[in-house]
Order: sequence, then structure tokens, then C-alpha cells
Amino acid sequence: MPQAIAPKDRLIVSLDLPALEAAEAMIARLGDSVSFYKIGYQLVYAGGLSLARELSAAGKKVFIDVKLHDIGNTVMHGVESLSTHGATFVTVHAYPQTMQAAVEGRGKSGLKILAVTVLTSYNQADMEAAGYRHTIADLVAIRARQAREIGVDGLVCSPEEVAALRGIVGDQMSLVTPGIRPAGSAAGDQKRVMTPARAIKAGADYLVVGRPVVEASDPKAAADAIQAEIAQALT
Repeated sequence: MPQAIAPKDRLIVSLDLPALEAAEAMIARLGDSVSFYKIGYQLVYAGGLSLARELSAAGKKVFIDVKLHDIGNTVMHGVESLSTHGATFVTVHAYPQTMQAAVEGRGKSGLKILAVTVLTSYNQADMEAAGYRHTIADLVAIRARQAREIGVDGLVCSPEEVAALRGIVGDQMSLVTPGIRPAGSAAGDQKRVMTPARAIKAGADYLVVGRPVVEASDPKAAADAIQAEIAQALT
């Protein structure tokens, strides 16, 4: 069962930035407003894994979002390597062999495995074009049950699926939701979105927010507003 989550830790700011210098400048601007950061592909390939170590050493929490999916041996050893960076979360795609390998690679480290169910930039038409016969809701439910049985620590899902997933995994697993857009924000390339308050009330544990914070004219004020909305939704 996930441990109690400090309200401030529920906001994960995605450092979707092109260089370490830009990420470090953003972290400085956000200051104490943010305690949890996500480092994804763009920043990982620009040296972001070293930043993961620095953030962890500074007392921040880190989510390494690389969505691993490969043969089992490769995934297992990849997770073993990532477990040395001090991160809280790492993502893999929610295929059974991939999830099993990631759980094995995690070993006794503190790294938690999150399985990505269906990307929030996909809608039903996208899934059908990719050859899936299930509805998004059905596929998410199938993958959630498999993840629970394998021993994965949490799921990355659209906020639209959070309430249904709580009925499947209960409080045993963390639910992490991208596709969060404060009221008035552009959806961008996200197709299954929700406001911070609605996502928290639906049962999300963590909210991943990128562009509405890092592209804001005042990122700190944007983060503070989301933190306030989260706190209000928890009352």
C-alpha cells in the first residue's frame, strides 16, 4: 500500500526542456514550490540522469520517465542501472514481460516501477489505427490487473481512468496522471485531460504537469496555483 503522500509531493513538474542549463534555471525559479520533478526523454538525452542524482542529493524527489520496453534481459539490466540514481519512480510500458523484468531489475532498491497503461495523447481512433481491438477503458483495465499481479508499484494513466482503476487496484498501487491541464490551459497534444482538482478528487495520487508550469510567464506562480488547487481538493 502506498505510504501517505505529503500534499506538496503530489505535484510532479515535468522538466521538458532541451538542456541541463535550462532545467537548472527552471528548478531555481520554482524554488520551494516544487519538491518532485520528472525527467523524460528530452532531458535524459541531454545529460539529465546526472541531474537526477543532484536533485536526489538535494532532497528533491525524481521521476525518470523513459518508458522502457524491450526484451526482458535488457529491461531488467536497464532498471538495475537506473536504480542507482536516487529516483523514486521509473516508467515501463505495461506489457507483462516488460513489467516482470522491471520488477526483477529493481531488486531491493527503493526505486518504484510505474507501468504506463495507454498514453494520454492517444484516443480510441489512435488505438484502432495501431491495431488494438480493445477499447481504451478495457485495455487499461487488463493492463492494470496484470500490473497488480506482477507486483508493479503504480500505474501511469489518464485522469479519466483513475476512478475505474481504484476499483481494480484499490489502495495497493499509486496512480500517476499526466494530461493535467489547469482551467483555461491549452490541451496541446493531450487528448484525455482533466483539471488538477478533478483528478485529485477522482483518486489520483500524483499529478504530472509540464507545459502549464515550465512555459508559464511566472512558473512559480503557476506551480503555487496548482499546489493550492490540490490542497483544496484534498480537504
